Amino acid sequence: MRDDGRRKIVAGKRLSRLKKVIGYGLGVLFALLAVAVTLTVGWRPFIGPKARPLSAHRFESTPSRLERGRYLTENVLGCFGCHSQYDLKSPETSYAAARKGGGNTMEADGMPWLVAPNITPDREAGVGAWSDDALARAIREGVSRDGRALFPAMPYGGYKHLSDEDLASVIIYLRTLEPVKSELPKSEIPFPLSRLINNAPEPVVAPVFAPDRSDALKSGEYLVRVGDCAGCHTPRDERGQPIRGLEYGGGNLFAGGTVASATITPDATGIPYYDEALFLEAMREGHVKARKLSPAMPWWLYRNMKDEDLTQMFAYLRTLRPAAHRVDNTEAPTFCKLCKQKHGLGERN
Repeated sequence: MRDDGRRKIVAGKRLSRLKKVIGYGLGVLFALLAVAVTLTVGWRPFIGPKARPLSAHRFESTPSRLERGRYLTENVLGCFGCHSQYDLKSPETSYAAARKGGGNTMEADGMPWLVAPNITPDREAGVGAWSDDALARAIREGVSRDGRALFPAMPYGGYKHLSDEDLASVIIYLRTLEPVKSELPKSEIPFPLSRLINNAPEPVVAPVFAPDRSDALKSGEYLVRVGDCAGCHTPRDERGQPIRGLEYGGGNLFAGGTVASATITPDATGIPYYDEALFLEAMREGHVKARKLSPAMPWWLYRNMKDEDLTQMFAYLRTLRPAAHRVDNTEAPTFCKLCKQKHGLGERN
């Protein structure tokens, strides 16, 4: 009996040590896993996006705000380029007849799972039941009324620079749109994108002011940012992050992968030959001399921008750091080691 007792004591001590070893091992494993998550995707994919609480603040409607909101929404921000249905083969004519703000699927861009929702004041199909601050948070911070992260094809990364006054103007104008009854499916973001996009939204918690209009470069920078030129003209890596050194360097694919955005920096591979007149012509007419621009570049929205705004944008673009990146849509697509996409002249980078 004494030997049996000793064996039980020894076995108990061994089991206790084994449990401790297993416990320490699991602790180390969980610690390593926590570090790995922190250093890679972060915890937002699991706990949701950063989002500030909504307030009851309302924007006062004034004639000047309505006029400014119309100009920004229809031209500078290009909101209806995504949120309206039209024929991309002839956008200049079909867009004019589109039910503005009624929503649209993004199938033309090879993304049948992504839907630009109805943003008209219809209470059931649109955003008529949304508060002003819910709209403000969605536009500038990328968080929907129900707390979901919006897919970054909605360019809140650029819209976050909208001044408080311009944001108010946009919302005032959206409230005046003709309500549209549209039946659209909800976006079905595939996994793991549905989780990873939780990293994108960033709350705007401080006042945002517009630059002095008399400062052409500052004003041009503001317009380029809120127009989200970088969103189309800066290539991104597999995590969706802008590729350093290729800011405004082109290479993003559109229209089902058949069109790549151009380099718009002063580099020799970009637009160093542009002068102010040529830039205005491209934005107004949709062609650069004999070369026609793809309608995937929404010049047909920007064409009605004020001359002063376009010239200030061009002045700012001239100050960008040159990004060497050969992109030519008239050539057969080949793999590019810089942007990891296939586009014309890709093999020459």
